[in-house]
Amino acid sequence: MSELQELTHELVSIPSHSDETAAGDYIEAWLEAETSARVTRDSHGNVIARRGNGSNSLAFVGHHDVVSPDSSQKTDDGYLVQRRDGRLYGRGSADMKGALAALLCAFRDVELPGGELVFASFVDEETGGAGARGAIDDGFSPEYAVVGEGSTGYSAAGMTDVAVAHKGRRASTVTAMGSAAHASEPEAGENAIYRATDAVEEIRAMEPPETTVLGHELTGSVVVTEIEGGSAWNVVPDECTITVDERTVPSERAELHRLSSIPGVTVTTEQDLPPMACADSEFASLVLDAAKSAHSGNKKPASVVKPHATDAGWLAAAGTNCVVCGPAEPGEAHTASESVSLDVLDRCYEIYHTVASEYSRRKV
Repeated sequence: MSELQELTHELVSIPSHSDETAAGDYIEAWLEAETSARVTRDSHGNVIARRGNGSNSLAFVGHHDVVSPDSSQKTDDGYLVQRRDGRLYGRGSADMKGALAALLCAFRDVELPGGELVFASFVDEETGGAGARGAIDDGFSPEYAVVGEGSTGYSAAGMTDVAVAHKGRRASTVTAMGSAAHASEPEAGENAIYRATDAVEEIRAMEPPETTVLGHELTGSVVVTEIEGGSAWNVVPDECTITVDERTVPSERAELHRLSSIPGVTVTTEQDLPPMACADSEFASLVLDAAKSAHSGNKKPASVVKPHATDAGWLAAAGTNCVVCGPAEPGEAHTASESVSLDVLDRCYEIYHTVASEYSRRKV
């Protein structure tokens, strides 16, 4: 088993779904033992390490929290990790401790003739990005970042592509208030469900947000996903709520504020995970060229977009030019059979190493 595979195995075996401390401890200790980098553990629990100097920094970014494991993925003292058929199985292998191991090894191994290389592993990515937001609030602001979330298998099976954009997610609660009355005299009240259905019709008529990023057309969505209201079959309801899931795109949003013009209707944002768009085509090309060189034969990875949010959204909102590149494939994360290809892990290490080398040489 290679060093990269062993490191992935160790990281995956450490529980980090409800408490990321042990995983953070391991990463911090590894960096201190394996590198001469300046390693810090901030107040949020993030592990951040820096090599080189300069204001123009490139960051390797990941996270060490995971979602709760399936019962089949647990052991008495940790997570079950298995290796078979060229893949490593276990909670967090795809999302995203495999990528984290590749980022760590590349961070250690690359020679830096110029510039600054940063490694950051955040906490709480799976629950809204509190770790990334905390680091940004504390001044974490690299010029560029490669975020190791999954980008493999988008243009073709097994291909490690480079995502130059991804959608965000805004979750909203629409509350319609009315006044109760006996159902035999409906005119004596104001039916909150009717007001809510007026809001639903308004949402159905909304155009989904659209934009273009480096030649890619992104189309978001806005959809009602839940509705709740009423207390009894013979009572005109005085309250009804609906939930709205919106997939946002950079710089564009559905006009949910229009719903407030309906009498008794208010809109509350429950979650707003920002989208990401890389604004620097040269940086995107640098990473794509590294991906192409890491593939054998005539395989040609592509520039792609991802359908869901990552911590790259928070970084992009703060001014960092990001791309997403990592070994996880669609459908692997958060599953009872979660796994990552060992060959693709090696490929991602090569990509990360090449990107850091090329970026550093440009900063001499």
